Amino acid sequence: MLSKQRIFTLFLVTATLLGIAVGWLCNYSLSPARALEVATNLSILTDAFLRLIKMVIAPLVFASLVSAIARMGGVGEVGRIGIKTVVWFLGASCVSLFVGLVMAHWFQPGAALHLPVANTLASSDVTHSGSTESVALTDFMSHLIPRSIVEAMSANEILQIVVFSIFMGMAAAALKEKASLFVDLVEQLAAIMFKITDYVMKAAPLAIFAALASSISIHGIGIVGTYARFVAGFYLSLGILWVLLIAALVFIVGRRGLRLISSIRHTVLLAFATSSSEVAYPRLLEQLVDFGIPRRIASFVLPLGYSFNLDGAMMYCAFAILFIAQAYGIALTLTQQMALFGLLIVTTKGVAGVPRAAIAVIAVTLHYFNLPESGVALILAVDHILDMGRSATNIVGNAVAASVVAKWEGAPEQISQRDSA
Repeated sequence: MLSKQRIFTLFLVTATLLGIAVGWLCNYSLSPARALEVATNLSILTDAFLRLIKMVIAPLVFASLVSAIARMGGVGEVGRIGIKTVVWFLGASCVSLFVGLVMAHWFQPGAALHLPVANTLASSDVTHSGSTESVALTDFMSHLIPRSIVEAMSANEILQIVVFSIFMGMAAAALKEKASLFVDLVEQLAAIMFKITDYVMKAAPLAIFAALASSISIHGIGIVGTYARFVAGFYLSLGILWVLLIAALVFIVGRRGLRLISSIRHTVLLAFATSSSEVAYPRLLEQLVDFGIPRRIASFVLPLGYSFNLDGAMMYCAFAILFIAQAYGIALTLTQQMALFGLLIVTTKGVAGVPRAAIAVIAVTLHYFNLPESGVALILAVDHILDMGRSATNIVGNAVAASVVAKWEGAPEQISQRDSA
Protein backbone atom coordinates (compact mmCIF):
# COMPACT_ATOMS: atom_id res chain seq x y z
CA MET A 1 0.00 0.00 0.00
CA LEU A 2 1.31 3.45 -0.91
CA SER A 3 2.10 5.84 1.93
CA LYS A 4 0.37 9.21 2.15
CA GLN A 5 3.62 10.92 1.13
CA ARG A 6 3.94 8.77 -2.00
CA ILE A 7 0.29 9.30 -2.89
CA PHE A 8 0.77 13.06 -2.57
CA THR A 9 3.92 12.88 -4.70
CA LEU A 10 1.94 10.92 -7.31
CA PHE A 11 -0.70 13.64 -7.31
CA LEU A 12 2.01 16.28 -7.82
CA VAL A 13 3.55 14.41 -10.74
CA THR A 14 0.13 13.81 -12.30
CA ALA A 15 -0.83 17.48 -11.86
CA THR A 16 2.45 18.54 -13.49
CA LEU A 17 1.94 16.29 -16.52
CA LEU A 18 -1.70 17.28 -16.91
CA GLY A 19 -0.81 20.96 -16.59
CA ILE A 20 1.78 20.65 -19.36
CA ALA A 21 -0.63 18.71 -21.59
CA VAL A 22 -3.59 21.03 -21.08
CA GLY A 23 -1.44 24.14 -21.49
CA TRP A 24 0.10 22.86 -24.72
CA LEU A 25 -3.32 21.87 -26.08
CA CYS A 26 -4.76 25.32 -25.34
CA ASN A 27 -1.74 27.08 -26.84
CA TYR A 28 -1.80 24.89 -29.95
CA SER A 29 -5.53 24.75 -30.69
CA LEU A 30 -6.94 28.06 -29.42
CA SER A 31 -6.54 31.60 -30.66
CA PRO A 32 -4.30 33.86 -28.52
CA ALA A 33 -7.33 35.71 -27.17
CA ARG A 34 -9.11 32.48 -26.25
CA ALA A 35 -5.95 30.99 -24.71
CA LEU A 36 -5.56 34.12 -22.60
CA GLU A 37 -9.14 33.78 -21.41
CA VAL A 38 -8.56 30.15 -20.40
CA ALA A 39 -5.34 31.12 -18.63
CA THR A 40 -7.13 33.90 -16.76
CA ASN A 41 -9.77 31.47 -15.52
CA LEU A 42 -7.15 28.93 -14.47
CA SER A 43 -5.22 31.62 -12.62
CA ILE A 44 -8.14 31.96 -10.20
CA LEU A 45 -7.10 28.62 -8.67
CA THR A 46 -3.49 29.68 -8.32
CA ASP A 47 -4.51 33.03 -6.87
CA ALA A 48 -6.72 31.33 -4.28
CA PHE A 49 -3.85 29.04 -3.29
CA LEU A 50 -1.44 31.96 -2.86
CA ARG A 51 -3.96 33.85 -0.76
CA LEU A 52 -4.37 30.82 1.50
CA ILE A 53 -0.61 30.65 1.98
CA LYS A 54 -0.36 34.36 2.79
CA MET A 55 -3.30 34.02 5.18
CA VAL A 56 -1.23 31.98 7.66
CA ILE A 57 2.08 33.83 7.36
CA ALA A 58 1.72 36.50 10.06
CA PRO A 59 0.46 34.29 12.92
CA LEU A 60 2.78 31.47 11.90
CA VAL A 61 5.95 33.59 11.91
CA PHE A 62 4.96 35.23 15.18
CA ALA A 63 4.14 32.01 17.01
CA SER A 64 7.03 29.89 15.75
CA LEU A 65 9.69 32.57 16.25
CA VAL A 66 8.52 33.63 19.71
CA SER A 67 8.36 30.03 20.94
CA ALA A 68 11.79 29.21 19.49
CA ILE A 69 13.50 32.21 21.12
CA ALA A 70 11.68 31.76 24.42
CA ARG A 71 12.84 28.14 24.65
CA MET A 72 16.42 29.21 23.96
CA GLY A 73 16.55 30.89 27.34
CA GLY A 74 17.09 34.42 26.06
CA VAL A 75 20.11 36.05 24.48
CA GLY A 76 21.74 36.62 27.85
CA GLU A 77 21.40 32.95 28.82
CA VAL A 78 22.15 31.21 25.57
CA GLY A 79 25.72 30.93 26.81
CA ARG A 80 28.94 29.96 25.15
CA ILE A 81 27.50 27.16 22.98
CA GLY A 82 24.62 29.31 21.85
CA ILE A 83 26.86 32.14 20.72
CA LYS A 84 29.11 29.79 18.77
CA THR A 85 26.07 28.16 17.19
CA VAL A 86 24.58 31.48 16.12
CA VAL A 87 27.92 32.61 14.68
CA TRP A 88 28.09 29.49 12.51
CA PHE A 89 24.45 29.82 11.46
CA LEU A 90 24.95 33.42 10.35
CA GLY A 91 28.10 32.51 8.43
CA ALA A 92 26.42 29.57 6.68
CA SER A 93 23.37 31.72 5.90
CA CYS A 94 25.52 34.41 4.29
CA VAL A 95 27.37 31.83 2.18
CA SER A 96 24.09 30.20 1.07
CA LEU A 97 22.55 33.49 0.01
CA PHE A 98 25.73 34.70 -1.68
CA VAL A 99 26.07 31.52 -3.75
CA GLY A 100 22.38 31.70 -4.71
CA LEU A 101 22.63 35.31 -5.84
CA VAL A 102 25.89 34.83 -7.75
CA MET A 103 24.67 31.68 -9.51
CA ALA A 104 21.37 33.28 -10.47
CA HIS A 105 23.26 36.18 -12.04
CA TRP A 106 25.65 33.86 -13.85
CA PHE A 107 23.04 31.30 -14.99
CA GLN A 108 20.30 33.83 -15.87
CA PRO A 109 17.55 31.16 -15.64
CA GLY A 110 14.61 33.52 -16.26
CA ALA A 111 16.09 35.88 -18.83
CA ALA A 112 14.57 34.04 -21.81
CA LEU A 113 10.95 34.55 -20.74
CA HIS A 114 10.58 38.33 -21.32
CA LEU A 115 7.25 38.46 -19.49
CA PRO A 116 5.39 41.79 -19.44
CA VAL A 117 5.18 43.39 -16.01
CA ALA A 118 1.56 44.26 -16.76
CA ASN A 119 0.76 40.53 -16.67
CA THR A 120 -1.23 40.15 -13.46
CA LEU A 121 -2.21 36.52 -13.75
CA ALA A 122 -2.24 34.87 -10.37
CA SER A 123 -1.26 38.09 -8.67
CA SER A 124 -2.80 39.45 -5.55
CA ASP A 125 -4.39 42.81 -4.94
CA VAL A 126 -1.00 44.44 -4.44
CA THR A 127 -0.28 47.13 -7.04
CA HIS A 128 3.15 46.99 -8.63
CA SER A 129 4.77 49.86 -10.38
CA GLY A 130 7.03 47.70 -12.52
CA SER A 131 10.07 49.48 -11.11
CA THR A 132 12.33 48.52 -8.26
CA GLU A 133 13.95 51.91 -7.87
CA SER A 134 11.59 52.84 -5.02
CA VAL A 135 13.08 50.13 -2.82
CA ALA A 136 16.37 51.32 -1.38
CA LEU A 137 18.21 50.68 1.86
CA THR A 138 16.30 53.51 3.55
CA ASP A 139 13.01 51.90 2.51
CA PHE A 140 14.24 48.61 3.91
CA MET A 141 14.98 50.27 7.24
CA SER A 142 11.57 51.94 7.29
CA HIS A 143 10.03 48.48 7.04
CA LEU A 144 12.11 47.27 9.97
CA ILE A 145 10.36 48.80 13.01
CA PRO A 146 6.58 48.38 13.31
CA ARG A 147 4.41 51.28 14.42
CA SER A 148 1.83 48.71 15.50
CA ILE A 149 2.03 44.94 15.52
CA VAL A 150 -1.66 44.81 14.55
CA GLU A 151 -0.94 46.99 11.52
CA ALA A 152 2.10 44.87 10.64
CA MET A 153 0.10 41.64 10.79
CA SER A 154 -2.82 43.03 8.80
CA ALA A 155 -0.42 44.18 6.06
CA ASN A 156 1.70 40.99 6.22
CA GLU A 157 4.79 43.11 6.94
CA ILE A 158 6.89 40.07 7.68
CA LEU A 159 10.07 41.90 8.69
CA GLN A 160 8.24 44.01 11.26
CA ILE A 161 6.60 40.86 12.64
CA VAL A 162 10.03 39.25 12.96
CA VAL A 163 11.39 42.25 14.90
CA PHE A 164 8.42 42.28 17.28
CA SER A 165 8.63 38.49 17.71
CA ILE A 166 12.31 38.69 18.65
CA PHE A 167 11.57 41.19 21.40
CA MET A 168 8.58 39.19 22.56
CA GLY A 169 10.59 35.95 22.66
CA MET A 170 13.47 37.56 24.55
CA ALA A 171 11.09 39.08 27.10
CA ALA A 172 9.30 35.76 27.61
CA ALA A 173 12.63 34.00 28.08
CA ALA A 174 13.76 36.60 30.65
CA LEU A 175 10.54 36.16 32.66
CA LYS A 176 10.99 32.37 32.73
CA GLU A 177 8.24 30.75 34.84
CA LYS A 178 6.14 33.92 34.91
CA ALA A 179 5.66 33.63 31.14
CA SER A 180 5.50 29.84 30.91
CA LEU A 181 1.75 29.80 30.25
CA PHE A 182 2.16 32.37 27.50
CA VAL A 183 4.96 30.37 25.88
CA ASP A 184 2.80 27.23 26.02
CA LEU A 185 -0.05 29.15 24.40
CA VAL A 186 2.21 30.47 21.64
CA GLU A 187 3.50 26.95 20.97
CA GLN A 188 -0.09 25.74 20.69
CA LEU A 189 -0.82 28.56 18.25
CA ALA A 190 2.25 27.54 16.22
CA ALA A 191 1.04 23.93 16.14
CA ILE A 192 -2.40 25.07 14.94
CA MET A 193 -0.89 27.22 12.20
CA PHE A 194 1.36 24.34 11.10
CA LYS A 195 -1.77 22.18 10.79
CA ILE A 196 -3.61 24.84 8.80
CA THR A 197 -0.60 25.11 6.50
CA ASP A 198 -0.69 21.36 6.05
CA TYR A 199 -4.33 21.61 5.01
CA VAL A 200 -3.54 24.39 2.55
CA MET A 201 -0.68 22.42 0.99
CA LYS A 202 -3.04 19.59 0.14
CA ALA A 203 -4.31 21.89 -2.61
CA ALA A 204 -0.81 22.19 -4.09
CA PRO A 205 -1.42 19.68 -6.94
CA LEU A 206 -4.43 21.68 -8.11
CA ALA A 207 -2.47 24.93 -7.91
CA ILE A 208 0.47 23.40 -9.80
CA PHE A 209 -1.86 22.16 -12.56
CA ALA A 210 -3.43 25.60 -12.90
CA ALA A 211 -0.07 27.43 -12.83
CA LEU A 212 1.50 25.21 -15.50
CA ALA A 213 -1.55 25.11 -17.75
CA SER A 214 -1.95 28.89 -17.50
CA SER A 215 1.71 29.66 -18.26
CA ILE A 216 2.06 27.21 -21.16
CA SER A 217 -1.25 28.18 -22.75
CA ILE A 218 0.05 31.75 -23.06
CA HIS A 219 3.79 31.30 -23.59
CA GLY A 220 3.89 27.93 -25.32
CA ILE A 221 5.73 24.70 -24.57
CA GLY A 222 9.06 26.53 -24.78
CA ILE A 223 8.65 27.63 -21.16
CA VAL A 224 9.38 24.03 -20.14
CA GLY A 225 12.95 24.57 -21.33
CA THR A 226 13.18 27.60 -19.06
CA TYR A 227 12.02 25.45 -16.15
CA ALA A 228 14.70 22.89 -16.99
CA ARG A 229 17.33 25.63 -16.91
CA PHE A 230 15.95 26.91 -13.61
CA VAL A 231 16.04 23.45 -12.00
CA ALA A 232 19.49 22.64 -13.39
CA GLY A 233 20.91 25.98 -12.24
CA PHE A 234 19.50 25.57 -8.75
CA TYR A 235 20.84 22.03 -8.29
CA LEU A 236 24.24 23.15 -9.58
CA SER A 237 24.14 25.92 -6.96
CA LEU A 238 23.26 23.37 -4.27
CA GLY A 239 26.21 21.25 -5.40
CA ILE A 240 28.56 24.21 -4.96
CA LEU A 241 27.10 24.88 -1.50
CA TRP A 242 27.61 21.23 -0.50
CA VAL A 243 31.25 21.42 -1.58
CA LEU A 244 31.76 24.58 0.48
CA LEU A 245 30.04 23.13 3.55
CA ILE A 246 31.99 19.86 3.40
CA ALA A 247 35.25 21.73 2.77
CA ALA A 248 34.60 23.88 5.86
CA LEU A 249 33.77 20.75 7.85
CA VAL A 250 37.02 19.03 6.85
CA PHE A 251 39.03 22.21 7.49
CA ILE A 252 37.62 22.64 11.02
CA VAL A 253 36.99 19.05 12.15
CA GLY A 254 39.51 17.18 10.02
CA ARG A 255 39.19 14.29 7.58
CA ARG A 256 36.93 12.44 9.99
CA GLY A 257 34.30 14.96 8.93
CA LEU A 258 33.96 12.95 5.71
CA ARG A 259 32.90 9.99 7.86
CA LEU A 260 30.06 12.12 9.18
CA ILE A 261 28.80 12.87 5.67
CA SER A 262 29.05 9.16 4.82
CA SER A 263 27.17 8.14 7.97
CA ILE A 264 24.20 10.44 7.28
CA ARG A 265 23.85 9.67 3.56
CA HIS A 266 20.71 7.55 4.06
CA THR A 267 19.16 10.27 6.22
CA VAL A 268 19.91 12.81 3.48
CA LEU A 269 18.24 10.53 0.94
CA LEU A 270 15.21 10.23 3.24
CA ALA A 271 14.88 14.01 3.39
CA PHE A 272 15.33 14.21 -0.39
CA ALA A 273 12.70 11.55 -1.11
CA THR A 274 10.12 12.94 1.31
CA SER A 275 10.88 16.63 0.65
CA SER A 276 11.00 17.09 4.43
CA SER A 277 14.01 17.63 6.66
CA GLU A 278 11.75 17.32 9.71
CA VAL A 279 11.02 13.65 8.96
CA ALA A 280 14.74 12.92 9.27
CA TYR A 281 15.24 14.79 12.56
CA PRO A 282 15.11 11.85 15.05
CA ARG A 283 17.38 9.70 12.92
CA LEU A 284 19.85 12.53 12.34
CA LEU A 285 20.07 13.27 16.08
CA GLU A 286 20.95 9.67 16.88
CA GLN A 287 23.50 9.48 14.07
CA LEU A 288 25.25 12.61 15.35
CA VAL A 289 25.41 11.12 18.86
CA ASP A 290 26.67 7.79 17.49
CA PHE A 291 29.32 9.70 15.56
CA GLY A 292 30.65 11.05 18.85
CA ILE A 293 29.03 14.46 19.18
CA PRO A 294 27.85 14.88 22.81
CA ARG A 295 24.08 14.62 23.06
CA ARG A 296 23.89 17.94 24.95
CA ILE A 297 25.46 19.69 21.96
CA ALA A 298 23.54 17.81 19.27
CA SER A 299 20.24 18.29 21.13
CA PHE A 300 20.94 22.02 21.41
CA VAL A 301 22.23 22.72 17.90
CA LEU A 302 19.74 20.67 15.86
CA PRO A 303 16.50 22.27 17.09
CA LEU A 304 18.02 25.71 16.58
CA GLY A 305 19.28 24.61 13.19
CA TYR A 306 15.81 23.60 12.10
CA SER A 307 14.65 27.13 12.88
CA PHE A 308 17.69 29.24 12.04
CA ASN A 309 19.94 27.27 9.67
CA LEU A 310 17.91 26.45 6.56
CA ASP A 311 20.77 26.67 4.07
CA GLY A 312 18.89 25.06 1.19
CA ALA A 313 15.75 27.14 1.70
CA MET A 314 17.70 30.40 1.89
CA MET A 315 19.59 29.69 -1.31
CA TYR A 316 16.32 28.79 -3.03
CA CYS A 317 14.67 32.06 -1.98
CA ALA A 318 17.56 34.13 -3.36
CA PHE A 319 17.78 32.11 -6.58
CA ALA A 320 14.01 32.10 -7.18
CA ILE A 321 13.51 35.82 -6.52
CA LEU A 322 16.19 36.73 -9.07
CA PHE A 323 14.63 34.21 -11.50
CA ILE A 324 11.32 36.05 -11.18
CA ALA A 325 13.00 39.45 -11.60
CA GLN A 326 14.80 38.20 -14.73
CA ALA A 327 11.58 36.72 -16.12
CA TYR A 328 9.93 40.16 -15.97
CA GLY A 329 13.03 42.02 -17.13
CA ILE A 330 13.44 43.89 -13.83
CA ALA A 331 17.01 44.56 -12.73
CA LEU A 332 17.66 44.87 -9.00
CA THR A 333 20.37 47.36 -8.08
CA LEU A 334 23.28 46.43 -5.84
CA THR A 335 21.66 48.30 -2.95
CA GLN A 336 18.41 46.46 -3.47
CA GLN A 337 20.21 43.12 -3.57
CA MET A 338 21.96 44.00 -0.31
CA ALA A 339 18.54 44.78 1.16
CA LEU A 340 17.24 41.48 -0.22
CA PHE A 341 20.21 39.72 1.39
CA GLY A 342 19.41 41.21 4.80
CA LEU A 343 15.70 40.62 4.44
CA LEU A 344 16.11 36.92 3.65
CA ILE A 345 18.55 36.49 6.54
CA VAL A 346 15.74 37.26 8.98
CA THR A 347 12.56 36.23 7.15
CA THR A 348 13.72 32.64 6.69
CA LYS A 349 14.24 32.19 10.43
CA GLY A 350 10.66 31.81 11.63
CA VAL A 351 8.96 29.33 9.32
CA ALA A 352 10.83 26.10 10.03
CA GLY A 353 8.82 22.93 9.73
CA VAL A 354 6.28 24.46 7.35
CA PRO A 355 5.74 22.55 4.10
CA ARG A 356 6.82 24.72 1.16
CA ALA A 357 7.71 27.53 3.59
CA ALA A 358 10.03 29.03 0.99
CA ILE A 359 7.07 29.78 -1.28
CA ALA A 360 5.48 31.79 1.51
CA VAL A 361 8.71 33.72 2.15
CA ILE A 362 9.10 34.48 -1.56
CA ALA A 363 5.47 35.59 -1.91
CA VAL A 364 5.90 38.12 0.88
CA THR A 365 9.40 39.25 -0.15
CA LEU A 366 8.32 40.13 -3.70
CA HIS A 367 6.16 42.89 -2.26
CA TYR A 368 9.19 44.70 -0.85
CA PHE A 369 10.82 44.99 -4.27
CA ASN A 370 7.77 45.72 -6.41
CA LEU A 371 8.15 42.43 -8.26
CA PRO A 372 4.95 40.94 -9.69
CA GLU A 373 3.51 38.39 -7.28
CA SER A 374 2.32 36.47 -10.33
CA GLY A 375 5.94 35.32 -10.48
CA VAL A 376 5.18 32.90 -7.64
CA ALA A 377 3.03 30.93 -10.07
CA LEU A 378 6.08 30.48 -12.30
CA ILE A 379 8.15 28.74 -9.61
CA LEU A 380 5.20 26.89 -8.09
CA ALA A 381 5.17 24.50 -11.04
CA VAL A 382 8.59 23.05 -10.16
CA ASP A 383 8.70 23.81 -6.44
CA HIS A 384 8.32 20.17 -5.37
CA ILE A 385 11.35 19.11 -7.41
CA LEU A 386 13.39 21.90 -5.87
CA ASP A 387 12.05 21.25 -2.37
CA MET A 388 13.63 17.81 -2.46
CA GLY A 389 17.08 19.32 -2.96
CA ARG A 390 16.73 22.07 -0.39
CA SER A 391 15.40 19.63 2.25
CA ALA A 392 18.43 17.39 1.78
CA THR A 393 20.71 20.43 1.95
CA ASN A 394 19.13 21.51 5.23
CA ILE A 395 20.10 18.11 6.69
CA VAL A 396 23.71 18.42 5.54
CA GLY A 397 23.94 22.00 6.80
CA ASN A 398 22.67 21.15 10.28
CA ALA A 399 24.88 18.05 10.58
CA VAL A 400 27.91 20.16 9.67
CA ALA A 401 26.83 22.84 12.16
CA ALA A 402 26.55 20.36 15.03
CA SER A 403 29.96 18.87 14.25
CA VAL A 404 31.65 22.27 13.98
CA VAL A 405 30.18 23.52 17.26
CA ALA A 406 31.25 20.27 18.95
CA LYS A 407 34.78 20.82 17.64
CA TRP A 408 34.82 24.38 18.97
CA GLU A 409 33.73 22.98 22.32
CA GLY A 410 36.60 20.49 22.32
CA ALA A 411 34.24 17.52 21.98
CA PRO A 412 35.64 15.90 18.78
CA GLU A 413 38.26 14.12 20.87
CA GLN A 414 35.41 11.75 21.61
CA ILE A 415 34.79 11.43 17.89
CA SER A 416 38.44 10.57 17.30
CA GLN A 417 38.32 7.89 19.93
CA ARG A 418 35.26 6.33 18.33
CA ASP A 419 36.86 6.45 14.91
CA SER A 420 39.88 4.52 16.17
CA ALA A 421 37.79 2.00 18.09
